[in-house]
Formats: sequence, C-alpha cells, structure tokens
Amino acid sequence: MFSRDTWKEIFETIQKNKLRTFLTGFTVAVGIFIFVTLFGMGNGLNNTFMEFFGNDATNIFRIYPSQTTIPYGGFKAKRQIEFKNEDIDEIVKEFAPLIDYTTPQIQRNATVTYGEESDNYNTRGVAPGMQFAEKNILMRGRFINTNDLKERAKFAVIGRMVQRDLFKGENPIGEYIDIGGSAFKVIGVFQDDGGDNEERYIYIPYTTRQLIEGNNDKIDQITLAFKESIGYSGAMRFQGKLDAFIRQQKIISPKDPRGIFIENVADNLKRNQQFANVLKIIISGIAFAVIISGIIGISNIMVFVVKERTKEIGIRKAMGATPGIITRTILLESVFITTLFGFVGMIAGIIVLNFIRGDELKDNYFITDPAINSGTAIFVTILLIICGTIAAYIPARRAARIKPIVALRDE
Repeated sequence: MFSRDTWKEIFETIQKNKLRTFLTGFTVAVGIFIFVTLFGMGNGLNNTFMEFFGNDATNIFRIYPSQTTIPYGGFKAKRQIEFKNEDIDEIVKEFAPLIDYTTPQIQRNATVTYGEESDNYNTRGVAPGMQFAEKNILMRGRFINTNDLKERAKFAVIGRMVQRDLFKGENPIGEYIDIGGSAFKVIGVFQDDGGDNEERYIYIPYTTRQLIEGNNDKIDQITLAFKESIGYSGAMRFQGKLDAFIRQQKIISPKDPRGIFIENVADNLKRNQQFANVLKIIISGIAFAVIISGIIGISNIMVFVVKERTKEIGIRKAMGATPGIITRTILLESVFITTLFGFVGMIAGIIVLNFIRGDELKDNYFITDPAINSGTAIFVTILLIICGTIAAYIPARRAARIKPIVALRDE
C-alpha cells in the first residue's frame, strides 16, 4: 500500500547519504552495463559468423581436384587429378534425386579494358547455377543461361564494382569489354551481399572459356547444390557417397587424404555456429559472473547501511514502528535505488553498443552489429532488482528484530 510518509522518509534518507546511495547504485549500474555490452558483443561475434557463411547458399558442396599422395590402381603418387565436363554428367546421372543443380568453375585473372579504362579482374567460367550458389542479385540485364553455354557465346556478367571502375556511371548493358584479348558483350550487372570483393568478379560461360583455351573440356572445380530436404544428416551421408564415387571414377585410393577435396558449406556453417555459440556462452557466463558480483556488492553495502542505521531503527521501534514497517521501508529504498540505477546501466550499455557499431569493429575484432534484445536486457535488469531485494531483505529483517533498548545502545 502506498504511503506518502514512507517515501518521504526514503528520499530524505537518500539525500542525507548521497555517497552511500551512489556507491550502491553504481554497483548495480556497472553490473548491468557490463552484462549488456558483453552480451551484445557475443551477439555481434555470432552475426559475423552468420554473415560470412550466409552470403552464399549453404546447401553446397565445392569439389576440388588435387595431387594424389598414395600409389593406387597402377598409377604413381603425385598424380594431378583433373575434372572434365563428363565428370559432372556422371555425378548427375548417379545422384540425380539428391541434386538441385551443378555448375563447373574455371577461374582466371585477366586484364579487362573498356575504352581508356583498364584493370585486372578475376573472371569465372560458370554455368547458370552459379547465380544461386553465390546468391548474386541482378541489378541490370540477365545472368548466363543454357543457350549461352551451347553457343559458347562471348557474353559477360560483371559485378557492381567492375561497372563503377570501368564504366564510370554509364549503363554497361550491350557494351563490349576486352577480357584478356577477347571481346565480350556485357549482358548483366550483379551485386553481392558479400561486399566489394565479391562484386569485382566477371562471369562468362564456362564453355566459352574452354573454347578460348584450345577447345578443351577441363574444369577447375565443381559446385554442387544438394536438395535442402535431405537435411544436415542426409548431406553428410551424401558427401561420403559422393567422395567414394569420385575416387572410384578417378582411380584414387580411399585411404588417400588428397586427390580430391569436398568442402561441405553446410558442415562448415554448423561447426562455426557451434564455435560462435560456445564463445557466446563463455561471454554470457562472464557477464552473469559480473551480475553475481554486483549482487554480492549490494548485499555487503546493505549490511553496512543497516548497521549504520541501527540506532535510527531503535528510535523508530521505540516510537511504535513494527518490524514489518521497518523491513518494508529498507526494502523499498533498496528496490528504488536498484531499479533506478539498473535501468541507467541498461540504457548506457545499449547506447554504447549502438555507438561502437561500424566497419572498424568488424574488420579488427570480427564483431558485426553488436546488440542485445530489449527483452533480454529488461529481464536481466529485473532479475538483478529481485536479487538485490533479496540481498537487502536478510540484513533488514535481522535489524527489524533487534530490541529497541539494544539498538539505542549501539555505537
């Protein structure tokens, strides 16, 4: 029940004991502030992992050829494995029900020129599926299609940064650029959430790249998208079967650690999510330890406060105040101070998290958009208030039970 006299007494006590009040509140505010900032940093670290792996499709296998290390099937060690167009056909034929799409990739650096502008870019000979694997967003024109592959067309899809560097704001669609001595018509411009580096690529039909390089059928790597419906465990089983199949086709020992390498993006994502979650748990544990130390600090201060006010409590009891009234008054004072400074610390932590956002934090410390859910921040603040109240209750209850004559004799 609201009592004006009780609150008047609380404010008078606070005013008379400014330093004590500040120390109590400061302990609470610092505890909440540290928790909010640390928890927000943990979320920012997790955001970095999600952003790094979220810019590309996650239901992806990237298959790379390499040198063997073990003699096998009549072949010597250190044999360089090569992929060809027919390898993709064999994979699709064997695992068709599990495959969403595939795309080869042939990567070359080349000097690219338009008019008087020139620069060196990474070109990729690909199939239409690369747009989905890389999550490219078309800004203008279109991506490479199957007809371009059949006709070995000299078409190019350029990144946003390539457009900015070479065309200086002009519309590049329909214009011709020189790529390593061959003229290509620009048919599309894309952007990528991965950032500027991802937007410096140039895509051309992989069949055109093979034609330029002597009409061969060699490819550097294979990107394969499996159906998301098979799930993580299904993807892991598929990876094992795919590895065994390619090794059989290319006559590579099952015990050879090299020969081919399959990068499972889904597995990498899960492992890094687990790592990020562990770091987040550690950070949260440290933050909660700070909260606990804050609660202990409140308890110690309240013990001192009650001890300091023992004579005052004795006078009030001698004038007729009941133990319940004395306990309630001390608790209300504690709750008021804890609530006020708790929310001050929470708001300060949120402000700091908003203030420190930026590319420098991301580049130097791998923390992206550090933030804390408002519900979590409020919950922890209320939890600290409750714990602070409990911490104050024990000394308050003990003081309320002291006999007036004993309290009045206290020095």
